[in-house]
Amino acid sequence: MCGRYAITLPPEAVKSYFGYVGNPNFPPRTNIAPTQPVPVVRLERTPDGQSARQFRLVRWGFLPPFVKDPKDYPLVINARSETAAEKASFRNALRRRRCLFIADAFYEWQRGPAPRKPGTATPFLIRRRDHVPLALAGLWESWMGPNGEELETACILTTHANGLISAIHDRMPVVIEPENFVTWLSLDDERDTTAQKLMRPAAENVLEFFEIGTAVNKVANDGPGIQEPMKPVERAEAAPAAAPLEDPQGSLF
Repeated sequence: MCGRYAITLPPEAVKSYFGYVGNPNFPPRTNIAPTQPVPVVRLERTPDGQSARQFRLVRWGFLPPFVKDPKDYPLVINARSETAAEKASFRNALRRRRCLFIADAFYEWQRGPAPRKPGTATPFLIRRRDHVPLALAGLWESWMGPNGEELETACILTTHANGLISAIHDRMPVVIEPENFVTWLSLDDERDTTAQKLMRPAAENVLEFFEIGTAVNKVANDGPGIQEPMKPVERAEAAPAAAPLEDPQGSLF
């Protein structure tokens, strides 16, 4: 699963990579958590019948239209790509409302015996080897409440881990390469089947990872220091005092 991620590259670099219109300005964030507003890129129809990539803020935590009360529905931050087409919650969004989560790193925790004290979770930072942004496959949905309230939400699609990431976890986000952005974001039915074939593990040479400290475990910690690689001496000293991972909740809109 992907429960935390980061956006630290300059807005200009992000816009150039994703190709959306407008010039949104957003601060670097190193510890983005579920329920927080997050930026996604999606394709939208314009009044003249054309389409354009748009930068939008949505809540990280998918809410299907049929939900009556969000309090009675579990917080869905990830969806399994292998079964999304079969699930009523995701089926329509997979066909019509695909998006890209903007990121440049995500975090995963290795549980069980590890370099730290047995039984604790060891955090790792995962990013692209070429250090360009990460485009994570997502689904978005617009929820309407009984009193007319409206909330746009999204989740990240995951797949089984490739050989590299399997050393840490058995799942990973679906990473979409730039040459596939048009297909993934397309609103046309004829590209739906091709888009779904993109839901696969990243190639072995795309990502890299390294161990970081447990400061990332706390949602309140959001600064460049949490991304610093652990040195061997730090790893040894930190072993008996590894902090437990908080329930990854953040502030609502």
